[in-house]
Amino acid sequence: MRRVKFGALAVVFVCSAATTFSQSGMPTTSTFVMAEEIEKVVSAPGGGDRPVKIVDMGKYNISVAVLRRGATKAGAPAGAINHTKVTEVYYVVSGSGTIVMGGEVKDVKPAAADSQIVKEAVGPSNNATFVKPAQTRKLSAGDMVIIPAGVYHGFSEVPDHIEYVTMRPDVEKVLPGGYVSPLLK
Repeated sequence: MRRVKFGALAVVFVCSAATTFSQSGMPTTSTFVMAEEIEKVVSAPGGGDRPVKIVDMGKYNISVAVLRRGATKAGAPAGAINHTKVTEVYYVVSGSGTIVMGGEVKDVKPAAADSQIVKEAVGPSNNATFVKPAQTRKLSAGDMVIIPAGVYHGFSEVPDHIEYVTMRPDVEKVLPGGYVSPLLK
């Protein structure tokens, strides 16, 4: 079942790539993010945010990444993160959880500029803890959410796990165009 979901997802997330450009600066070829590539990256040991590919589209980059979050502790305050320059689109592949977004946060700390998460995955970001989110919504397989740059977000009430593919339009090109996960080399 998981393979079928990733196969369907690969079709949805096929994106154009800028491997070559015409004289007008427009891409002339396409890049595919195949189901087996997504599966290989998401199945690797470890966790967190894992870019699969970051494609240089000429005027902007676009990142395709996979994330798997484990269960949260009941009653624990939800962690919050915002990405100041990158919007995210999540497509939930398996599991479920409640996404919390916007509102009041405390204990804001910038993510280290030289950290892997900032350099390869999300660009400049801030970590915090939610005091009072503006929005909450339960997400499960098949659901999507679009999180604009600068909006704090995180998960609460994850009973087992939530796994999702994210696409990140990077209009300021803060992510490394041409990146391919080392797991695919």
